[in-house]
Amino acid sequence: MVGRIPVIDVMPLVDNGRLPAKATVGEPFPVSATVFREGHDKLGAEVVLTGPDGKRRPPVRLLQLPAVDRHTVSRYGAWVTPDLPGAWSFEIHAWSDPVGTWQHDAGIKIRAGVDVELMFTEGRLLLERVLAGLRRTEKEAAEVLRGAIAAAADTDRPVAARLAQLESPELSAVLLAHPLRELVTVDGPYAAYADRPRALFSSWYEFFPRSEGAYRDPKTGKVVSGSFATAAKRLDAVTAMGFDVVYLPPIHPIGEVNRKGPNNTVLSGPGPAPLDWPGSPWAIGSRHGGHDAVHPDLGTLADFDAFVARAGTLGLEVALDLALQCAPDHPWVTTHPEWFTTRADGTIAYAENPPKKYQDIYPLNFDNDPEGLAQEVLRVVRHWMAHGVRIFRVDNPHTKPVAFWQWLLAEVRSTDPDVLFLSEAFTKPPMLQTLGAIGFHQSYTYFTWRTAKDEVEDYLREVATESDHRIRPNFFVNTPDILHEFLQYGGPPAFKIRAVLAAMGSPSWGVYAGYELCEHVAVRPGSEEYLDSEKYQVRIRDWDAAERDGQTLAPYLTRLNELRRAHPALQLLRNLVIHPTDDDAIVCFSKTAGADRVIVVINLDPHATRDTMVHLDLAALGLDPSTSFAVHDELTGNDWHWGADNYVRLDPREEPAHVLTVRLVP
Repeated sequence: MVGRIPVIDVMPLVDNGRLPAKATVGEPFPVSATVFREGHDKLGAEVVLTGPDGKRRPPVRLLQLPAVDRHTVSRYGAWVTPDLPGAWSFEIHAWSDPVGTWQHDAGIKIRAGVDVELMFTEGRLLLERVLAGLRRTEKEAAEVLRGAIAAAADTDRPVAARLAQLESPELSAVLLAHPLRELVTVDGPYAAYADRPRALFSSWYEFFPRSEGAYRDPKTGKVVSGSFATAAKRLDAVTAMGFDVVYLPPIHPIGEVNRKGPNNTVLSGPGPAPLDWPGSPWAIGSRHGGHDAVHPDLGTLADFDAFVARAGTLGLEVALDLALQCAPDHPWVTTHPEWFTTRADGTIAYAENPPKKYQDIYPLNFDNDPEGLAQEVLRVVRHWMAHGVRIFRVDNPHTKPVAFWQWLLAEVRSTDPDVLFLSEAFTKPPMLQTLGAIGFHQSYTYFTWRTAKDEVEDYLREVATESDHRIRPNFFVNTPDILHEFLQYGGPPAFKIRAVLAAMGSPSWGVYAGYELCEHVAVRPGSEEYLDSEKYQVRIRDWDAAERDGQTLAPYLTRLNELRRAHPALQLLRNLVIHPTDDDAIVCFSKTAGADRVIVVINLDPHATRDTMVHLDLAALGLDPSTSFAVHDELTGNDWHWGADNYVRLDPREEPAHVLTVRLVP
């Protein structure tokens, strides 16, 4: 039902308020609504937050926003910040503003000589009501009000002087802080949920434990797998690069039936797979166990615990892959055949994406025994939680029922709200957005495929201001599945460009091991699959030699992560602003948090030097047009004096980007 003062189109709302909007402890988020009334009398509005502790926070005044078009007239907004993790709610309070109405009318009538003393009398009576509502401790506000009341009643003073005191900035500030409310309308409450800061701000590094510390036996020529113990030695380098989450693909036993070989080779003919075919970690389960076991080559559960403990001492959280699918020899195939799809010929259906067929994987069927399968997945998740895992990267969640994920995430949140889930859903927008809305804390996005200037700008705006109440983006620059052609043919400059864009554009980003080595060869032209993909075989990398020979971008990634940690502005999502440039390959955006201002300019062309004029929106940076300011390039150390319009030249072979911090000149 519409209230006395109508409040409509409240944001942020997810599924008409049935699901909570995304929020993070310490992260400001915008609340807005269209508020209007009949006639010409003035109104006011504010947002009131209630925290998980049940306490209301002080109201925040909603201010009228500039109208962009006819649909945004009478739009009011404010920024609010949750200070505790948990379930929050917010209400919009709207009211008739008799003081604002009087101020408007008095300014016109008194200057025109119409009803002068009547207007002063009405103003005095309103101000006396405001004064009566003040607390005894608000002495300064009371003093301002008493002065204004005296001026309104003092007929011996000039009319212009009396009006000037009633329109003074000091009185306006008091009235803004202590509005006189009539016909109050309360709209809401609406839900929001504030997660821990890691849900918003994180730097991920993905590696396969079996590749870290692996070597080729000089006697047999066979590759010897790495283990949790050898992979733990790699954690120091990951930490040194500034990453705070280390993500492991599935660590479980790998199926021995229909095992895949190098470059997704399919075994032809009968017989076991060759011994040097380690198989895909996503083909989970064998005689050695299923989703709650570890691959014997990697070690034991105790070895995994030691790996997690070592990561913790370095300030790293371990993210584990949750891939709900099975190899043909997974124990569930025997114990729970109803959890799979049986075809007309009596065989269990393989995973398929026609014309592709994944003979080493059986997809799960969530419709035959939804309760039994759901409880088993919850058991598996809690099993790994008990072993120190507080972050899960979920493989292909869009191939499972959304209702299942909503239930699972709610069950975990009810007891362990610090546990986070990253959705790997490269799928249609409605599914990607809905998975975020029902509880996934972060989401893979379409960032990988946004490479042109207009695509980049549109997508940065989308994730920062249009879908931010439903999803939090994690900009992975590459994955074991995705080697974009931009990286295949752009050389080291392309790797720098994408790293800067991801690390500066999103508070969460990630890289898959080998990115710092500029690994760029695809299995075939037109494919996004790596040649000799690590999904199917162990990859032996000589990290020491790459560092010794200067053939690594590790120092570059380190610098980007240093900047992210040093600048609060880069740790937020909703503060991104695009600034125009004249060149079709140069993008500019800024992020601001209080006095921390960062301007990023990137040449998206890895092959050619580009120059342009960059046109800054100084108001968006919180700068007055007359302000004099210097900028310091955090990547090169150069300093310049900038204003609203600035010349930029970027040679990608030297440095494809500026990351500029603003320094005001006294």
